[in-house]
Amino acid sequence: MDTQAPTAVLIHRGKQYPVRAGSTLRDAILRIGLSPEAVLASRAGELVTDDTILKADDEIRLVAVISGG
Repeated sequence: MDTQAPTAVLIHRGKQYPVRAGSTLRDAILRIGLSPEAVLASRAGELVTDDTILKADDEIRLVAVISGG
């Protein structure tokens, strides 16, 4: 990744993943090797959808979705 490009950060299980700002959250999640359907994303405590466009300096927390019956 170009270090001069604006970046956002995805945080999953305590690990930080810098991703390119301007991309969709879905693309960024896929780029770090996760399934968008397997995580919930929040920015500043508010849930965001996977079509959210990432802004420079965004910090997005990803939490695994747990299902069961």
